[in-house]
Amino acid sequence: MGPGSRVDAGLSALAWREDVELPLASVGKVLLLAEVAMGIDGGVLDPDEPVSLHDDDYCGGSGLLPGLSARTWTVGDLALLTASVSDNTATNALLRRIGLDRVNAAAAALGLTHTRLLDRIREPRGPEHPPAFALGTAGELAGLAALLSGPEGWQVLMRGWMLANTDHGLVPAFMGHDPEGGRLANKTGTDDGVRADVGILGPVAYAVLASGPPGSDHGLVRAVRQAGALITAASRTLPWPAGPERG
Repeated sequence: MGPGSRVDAGLSALAWREDVELPLASVGKVLLLAEVAMGIDGGVLDPDEPVSLHDDDYCGGSGLLPGLSARTWTVGDLALLTASVSDNTATNALLRRIGLDRVNAAAAALGLTHTRLLDRIREPRGPEHPPAFALGTAGELAGLAALLSGPEGWQVLMRGWMLANTDHGLVPAFMGHDPEGGRLANKTGTDDGVRADVGILGPVAYAVLASGPPGSDHGLVRAVRQAGALITAASRTLPWPAGPERG
């Protein structure tokens, strides 16, 4: 299943090296999304609050904002852009608004002791910067994904953002164009030597992290997709929630 993975299906779990700490690439953005969702649900953050983009928020790599003319977006807009197209600029603006320490404190409160953000998104990342955007373990991230099956509150909000994710090329690669009627809510991460996918598929919560030396990306993708085949099989043998959820 790659260097680190965990699949939780009902009361059973399939895990391999789930406690190994690995770079997460953009999967680390789920920590930011969780804190934003909890802040909105708790009434301390307004989803309609406008956030003006600063010049140093702009970042290459994934995302749409560098190609759009608007310079002000709401907190809710930025969260949706972060979840749906892994927008690096939106992530940096939200992270500036929320604060790195607050995101990590929220993650710790949810039980993630080895999974944390180290820095903002940087393209490129130089030797003077922290070595990665985020580090974490498959076990902790699968636990966070399992929380997203909650029927109300911040979990519903965060799950709605992740349902909009457009990247189905890793764990759900062989599930079709619209995997399982829209019941897949996931977040992926891609970097040189890193492939990661975290989410829920029906009754199954999963986290698959794969890391290797530069140039190993083809093998990493294959390993994550092999894990995806197991996750798909597990999801089809258990009762699913009633009806697709989109919000």
